[in-house]
Amino acid sequence: MEKSTITLTRKIQLLIDVPSNEKKEIWEKLYRYQNRCFRTANLIASHLYVQEMIKDFFYLTEKIQYKLADEKKDQMGMFDRSKTNSTARMVFDRFKGEIPTDILGSLNNTIQSTFSKSKADYWQGTKSLRNYKRDIPIPLPIKCISKMKYDPEKKAFCFNMFAIPVKTYLGKDYADKRVIMERLLKEEIKLCNSQIQLKDRKIFWLAVFEFEKKEHLLKPEIIAEASLSLEHPIVAKAGNVRINIGSKEEFLYRRLAIQASQKRIQDGVVYARSRNGVKRKLKALYKTKNLESRYVSNRLHVYSRQLINFCIRQQAGTLVIKNQEDKIGIAKDNEFVLRNWSYYDLQTKIKYKAERAGIELIIG
Repeated sequence: MEKSTITLTRKIQLLIDVPSNEKKEIWEKLYRYQNRCFRTANLIASHLYVQEMIKDFFYLTEKIQYKLADEKKDQMGMFDRSKTNSTARMVFDRFKGEIPTDILGSLNNTIQSTFSKSKADYWQGTKSLRNYKRDIPIPLPIKCISKMKYDPEKKAFCFNMFAIPVKTYLGKDYADKRVIMERLLKEEIKLCNSQIQLKDRKIFWLAVFEFEKKEHLLKPEIIAEASLSLEHPIVAKAGNVRINIGSKEEFLYRRLAIQASQKRIQDGVVYARSRNGVKRKLKALYKTKNLESRYVSNRLHVYSRQLINFCIRQQAGTLVIKNQEDKIGIAKDNEFVLRNWSYYDLQTKIKYKAERAGIELIIG
């Protein structure tokens, strides 16, 4: 049976809501949590790898039990507890008191799930063991969030995470984050286990929300066809109605202009004044940091939204993306197209928007 809900992630900046003299201690706590998550993730992955590969240790004696199971439930088992609990207990004992056990438990479940999906590739030798980096996000289970409310004086949504008071910073909020938070307080949508990301002395909440799929008067027998081309990011057709979404001049040329601008800035940096060191010298370059990726992400969101709105207007319950594999093949052969056209990212954005609208997506 098809699920009636869909989960979406929103990136929301958080500010620590305590007096300035207390912030240093909280930042130290958060960075300690991140360090323990980094170490925990790599320890769990290493233990899981050894557990799965122990059968290949042919030099062990015949007395060694090979079955990865609890000996109380299976006489051939080699564990004194369940497989999942084996790694959980290992990290609990090692980091107890340094980080909340709710974080460790959530991280253990995530690493176990990720490892299970790739263990066949590990066994065949087609993939190396995943390595987790120091900037790994910190899991934020729902039980670690409390006292969520909207504060009119601060004009922000406030709550406690790990007993740390924080408030949201939504800025101009061109997206739908404010509406989502208001719906969350009204209990119209559900909050799932999320993550906290620390980056450049900023805190970002990777909040996962569960939405009900929107009900539209769609007809499965009406099929909309779309193709991704070089002249137009998307060309769509439903019945006798045809639409071109975006253009090469709007997307590609603007992207190339940003690249050329950044190249000129990089060439000119060597002649910039350096009165206050490197920061002053690279000031112009910092202003354009991630400018291209932000522009591309915005355009692809706009294009994918226009495509889904077109399908809804035509009551198309099925969307077929034609010749996508051929387009990806062309992009791989042409370095210029691969660098500048973002076929895969556009396809990803179309996929989740179609799922949210209840439109069946077929990629050919």
